[in-house]
Amino acid sequence: MTNRARTVLVTGCSSGIGEHVALALHERGYRVFATARSSEAVARLKSQGLEALRLDLDDSASIRSAVHEVLARTRGELYALFNNAGYGQPGAVEDLSRPALRAQLETNVLGWLELTNAVIPAMRRRGAGRIIQNSSVLGLVGLRMRGAYVCSKFALEGLSDVLRQELHGSGIHVALVEPGPIRSRFRANAFLAYRRFIRPRESHWRETYERMERRLAHAEREAPFTLGPEAVLKAVVHALEARRPKTRYRVTVPTHLFATLRWLLPTRVMDTVMRMVSRGENR
Repeated sequence: MTNRARTVLVTGCSSGIGEHVALALHERGYRVFATARSSEAVARLKSQGLEALRLDLDDSASIRSAVHEVLARTRGELYALFNNAGYGQPGAVEDLSRPALRAQLETNVLGWLELTNAVIPAMRRRGAGRIIQNSSVLGLVGLRMRGAYVCSKFALEGLSDVLRQELHGSGIHVALVEPGPIRSRFRANAFLAYRRFIRPRESHWRETYERMERRLAHAEREAPFTLGPEAVLKAVVHALEARRPKTRYRVTVPTHLFATLRWLLPTRVMDTVMRMVSRGENR
């Protein structure tokens, strides 16, 4: 099958990984449906030559509408879904309100699940498909001040593992991409979520929040080992084109390192390592 016969739906294309992957796959010959939540982003994606649609993962009607449009334009043919849209909610676990955690899970887990379930029937009918989930190193290990995001990525990892088992024999492959720091608007979007839900002056962690605010406010300062979105693209292309794609693609040095340490170290020692990482980033 040539790439031109392959249709890929990509979420979270307003910037960063999603935009880069959508444009690169288009150049590679795929028929790409790039989605974003804002109408302005959709218009910009169209101006770049992509078939672009509005898709809000927090809105079931929006999900149904986008999937219906893709399948209508392709006569029911969809080769792959790259689930990428999402954000990270900063904050200590004890400072997370139910609305804050609900918002995180609605976007990062429930929206992804609803969208994935909506496209599986079309893939089953053709007896082939690829579902690629953009997870995170924080789907493998926990890190202070990231409880909501860690919760969402651990949930995604578990759901994807079960889905892979349930789709065995269907011709549909499920792959997880697990990046560490990637150049994107992730930090800027996290700062917006932080300001929406966290009340730092009332918290035990207020001094940590003061340092975290300085870090989040300077999104141009990259974390160590940060790579460009092309690192994720490489994993996505392999997951799309390999006869037998990997179940997991670990991207960046931190992901490989922490995945190894997680299996080698006792839990309490691993906790110490992750506390040191957290203190280092919020100096």
